[in-house]
Amino acid sequence: MKFIADFHIHTVASGHAYNTIYEYAQAARKKGLKYIAMTDHGPAMAGGPHLYHFQNLRCLPEKINGVRLLKGIEANIADLDGNLDVSDDNLAELDIVIASFHQHLGYSGSDKDKNTRALINVIRNPNVRIIGHPGNPQFPLDNDAIVEECRKNRVLIEINNSSFTGVVRLGSHDNCVDIAKKIKKIGWKVVFGSDSHCIDTLGRFERSLEIAKEAGLSADDIVNTSERSVREYILKA
Repeated sequence: MKFIADFHIHTVASGHAYNTIYEYAQAARKKGLKYIAMTDHGPAMAGGPHLYHFQNLRCLPEKINGVRLLKGIEANIADLDGNLDVSDDNLAELDIVIASFHQHLGYSGSDKDKNTRALINVIRNPNVRIIGHPGNPQFPLDNDAIVEECRKNRVLIEINNSSFTGVVRLGSHDNCVDIAKKIKKIGWKVVFGSDSHCIDTLGRFERSLEIAKEAGLSADDIVNTSERSVREYILKA
């Protein structure tokens, strides 16, 4: 299966990542990617960029080394009401917004009902395009409710490759398979994200692909596989 896009990458601006966006674009071209999304952590993350970083992304070109660059953010879910750590006005200026739960960055839930309520409120935010790594067992969810809400609001659910390759979000496998199966059943889409913090993992989706295959997903169910899907579900063009 061929992939043309990676919509979840972190640059040096995130404070704990190790390559610039120009290095990512060069690597993306070598790997055959046509689209990358610069989604540095929101300002609530320790060492993360100031709001000015996101406000100034407009200074970057639309393409670098022939690779289309989407200027975005991985925003942190801040509270039960689904507020994020960047205002809606600022989010509206970006090309792409991923919203994710992270421990100790405003909202650190463990109750399934509260987590589900918070995430549904996030999904209803018209600026949000992707829900990042929702399989994280630290934040249990009503998967049926989340998947259906995403379909209704045309928000994509990410299968995050880094959830299966390191020491973060251990135990995500079963949740991700369950979510992917539910998405397949209702005819919605998933998006793969490498969650790269260095160029070596850019466009690496091997473990995400294993989850997709286990859940019965085909290339047509994964947004990263075609220009048509990218335009329809990411660029909304």
